[in-house]
Amino acid sequence: MANLEIDFCGIKSPNPFWLASAPPSNSAYQVQKAFEQGWGGAVWKTIGAPVLNVCNRYGTIDYKGSKIIGLNNVELISDRPIELNLREIAEVKRNFPNHAVIVSVMVESSKEAWQDIVRRTEETGADGFELNFGCPHGMSERGMGSAMGQVPEYTCMVTEWVMEVATKPVIVKLTPNITDIVQPARAAVRGKASALSLINTINSIMGVDLDSFELKPNVGGKGGHGGYAGPAVKPIALHLLSAIASDPEIQRSRVPISGIGGIETWRDCVEFMLLGATSVQICTAVMHWGFRIVEDMIDGMSNWMDDKGFKTVYDFIGASLPRISTFGDFDLGFQTVARINPDKCIHCNLCYIACNDAAHQCIDLRSGKLNGDMSAMLHPVVREQDCVGCALCASVCPVDDCISMVEIDSGRPHITWNDLTKKRPEVLNWDQMEEYREEAKIHIH
Repeated sequence: MANLEIDFCGIKSPNPFWLASAPPSNSAYQVQKAFEQGWGGAVWKTIGAPVLNVCNRYGTIDYKGSKIIGLNNVELISDRPIELNLREIAEVKRNFPNHAVIVSVMVESSKEAWQDIVRRTEETGADGFELNFGCPHGMSERGMGSAMGQVPEYTCMVTEWVMEVATKPVIVKLTPNITDIVQPARAAVRGKASALSLINTINSIMGVDLDSFELKPNVGGKGGHGGYAGPAVKPIALHLLSAIASDPEIQRSRVPISGIGGIETWRDCVEFMLLGATSVQICTAVMHWGFRIVEDMIDGMSNWMDDKGFKTVYDFIGASLPRISTFGDFDLGFQTVARINPDKCIHCNLCYIACNDAAHQCIDLRSGKLNGDMSAMLHPVVREQDCVGCALCASVCPVDDCISMVEIDSGRPHITWNDLTKKRPEVLNWDQMEEYREEAKIHIH
C-alpha cells in the first residue's frame, strides 16, 4: 500500500489533502468532521481584522449541465470573534494531534499587529501559519490581502516581521493577480518564509443579468469584482505553480509548496504534485460535493502510486518539472498529422468544420467507398501532406480516440527557435524569412 504521509516544512500530515482557508474550514465542527472523513490537514479560515460579510456572496458559472465550473465570491475573512476561533483551533489540535492544523492570518500592515496575532495563535498549539497575501476583494481595499502580495517589498517585510516571533512554520500564500508571481515568491523566500502556497482566487466579474443589468452576484442591486475559483482556474494554477517550482532561486531555497486552484479529483492532485506541490488544498469542490470527496482522493492516488511502483509521494513530486520548457526550446522538427479512424467516426463532421473555418483547410469530405463502406455518406479525410499537426480536429471530436495525432518523419532537421536565432539572428527579420525557410528546408509557421 502506498504511503501518502508528508512532512511539509516540519508539519506532519497523514496525507497531502488539506482543506484550503475558506468556508469549509470555518469552525471546529467542520474541521473535525473533515478529519474524521480522512482529510490530512486544514488551513483555518483566515482570522484577523473585524469584518462584516454580505448576503449573496457567491456567483457561479454552470456549463452544459455541469454545475459550478467556476465560482466567484465576495466573502471576507472569518466574521466570528477571534477569541472563539482561537479556542476552537486549540480544541481541534488537542483532538487530532496527528493532523495538520494551520491557521491563516491577516491583519493591518503594522509590525505590532502581525506579531501580536502570531503570538496569540501560537498559544493554540497549531502547527503553523499561512500569511494571507492573496485575498483580492474587500480586504485588499483596506490595504491587506493582495494589496500586500502584489508588492514584493511588502511581502518580504511582513514575512520578516512574522519570522521574528514565530516558532512554528510560516507559509506565505501568493496572489495570482500580478504580472509575475515569481517576484513575490522570491521576496517571501528572502523574508525567510518556511513554505509557499498558491494560488489564491483570481479577480473577476462573474456576469451581468441581461434583464436587470445588475452584476452577479447581486448585493442589494450592486456588484463588483470578486475572487474566482473552481475547476475553471486549474490550468492557470498549474502554470503559476510550475513557474514557482521551476524557478532556480526558489529551488535553491528548497521551500515546499502547497498547491491550490481548481482541484476536484485525485487526478488533479497528482498533476499539482507532479509540478512540484507537496500538499494540495481544496475548497470549491468541498463546497460543491462535501467532505466525502477525500475518500476517492485517497483511494485514487494510492492505486495510481501502486500501479506506478511509487512507495511514497516523494517518489513523484516534481517529476514533470524537467519537462517544462519555453517555446524557444521546442523541437521545430517534430511533426504530427491527424489520422481519423473511420470505424469510430460518427460523421458529425465537426473536425471538417473546425479545420475548414478556423484552422488550415486540410480535411476534405469525400463520398464513396471507405473501409468497405459503399454508402454515399460523406467521410472526413485528412490530406496529410497539408496537415500542420495543430490538433484542433482531435480536440473538437466528440468520440474518444477517433482522431489521433501521429508523429511522422517530416525530414525536417531537429532544431529549436533558439538554435536558429543564435545561428542566424536575421531570421527575426520577416523580410528574410522565406529565404531562410528554403535554406533550412524547414517550415516555421
